[in-house]
Amino acid sequence: MLLYASMFKKTAFRLVFILLLTAGLLYFFFRSVDWKEVFSYLTDVNLFFFIVFILLVPVNFLMRAFRWRYLLDHDKKNVSLYNRFAANVVGFTVTFIFPGRLGELIKPLYLARKENMGRGFVIGTVVVERIFDIFTMCFLLGVFFLAKPLYSSIFHIDAESYSRLYLWGIIALSVSLILMLISLSLYFFRDKTVSVFSFFLRPFPKTFSEKIIKLLDEFIRGLKFFHSIKNLLLFFVWSVLVWLVIIFMYWILFFAYNIQVAYFFLFPYVFLVIIGASIPTPGMVGGFHAFSRIGLVSLYGLDTNLAVGMTIVAHAVQLAVTCLMGYVILWKEGISIFQIRKIGENNKK
Repeated sequence: MLLYASMFKKTAFRLVFILLLTAGLLYFFFRSVDWKEVFSYLTDVNLFFFIVFILLVPVNFLMRAFRWRYLLDHDKKNVSLYNRFAANVVGFTVTFIFPGRLGELIKPLYLARKENMGRGFVIGTVVVERIFDIFTMCFLLGVFFLAKPLYSSIFHIDAESYSRLYLWGIIALSVSLILMLISLSLYFFRDKTVSVFSFFLRPFPKTFSEKIIKLLDEFIRGLKFFHSIKNLLLFFVWSVLVWLVIIFMYWILFFAYNIQVAYFFLFPYVFLVIIGASIPTPGMVGGFHAFSRIGLVSLYGLDTNLAVGMTIVAHAVQLAVTCLMGYVILWKEGISIFQIRKIGENNKK
């Protein structure tokens, strides 16, 4: 009884913290805006480019599905492209609806069930994906910094904004390197890792501890990708392609609002958007919006009302298109969005 009470308190505290964080970010986002102007910007778009922007949302998931294959091949060849695509869509749908980035767990569990693969292995591949996502955006941001002498005369960022952007870049790069170091340690010191976990699991029932060890072993196998330099380089190239497509998608949104900014200069904006979207608020609300506004105003000098209007449209379109595709995929399988939480229960290898 005390255990359940403790778990309830922790869950309630986490929920309150997330709600307060979301409210604080939204307060910053909506602060000092003229709603009349914001609403005018919501519909004042170039229809052609706006439609292209909508069509590029599923292309993002398709690119991620192609990239994922290089991680999954270590366990199973020829994993269905549709299942890889559907897993990405369903995962992001859950992330958009529920707090705590739950979709990051649903994505691998969904694919593991569809392809009869080890849950731990597929989860391991998603960890690798996320490490490379952060690392790739840090790389592209680094290219932007290094190229400053070439564009300083045509694209100027004030010293404070540049310094803040640099700080976020260092933080993101540090996180990616720490995660990569942990992953490499788990893989190359597998036996030691299993021994440590086995020691701490001794007080638990044997059946439970065996399941955890099996899951851990599968997870470490999902990190096998790190064993090959060739695979690392190939996956990095694919990661760059994925993020170049995402940057292109936002570039098209700029065109939809008749904002002429060179493609290369969107690197720092998309980096900031990703930082904001990584904050575990419900549906990425708040974090995405606050960091997008910061980027649009500080990097490109856009009017605050235009920045708010663009951000609302960018988030709403991605949410609507993703959730529509996700609901269609789940409807075809006879699964509700709430049942999707249980997709890993009967997935045993």
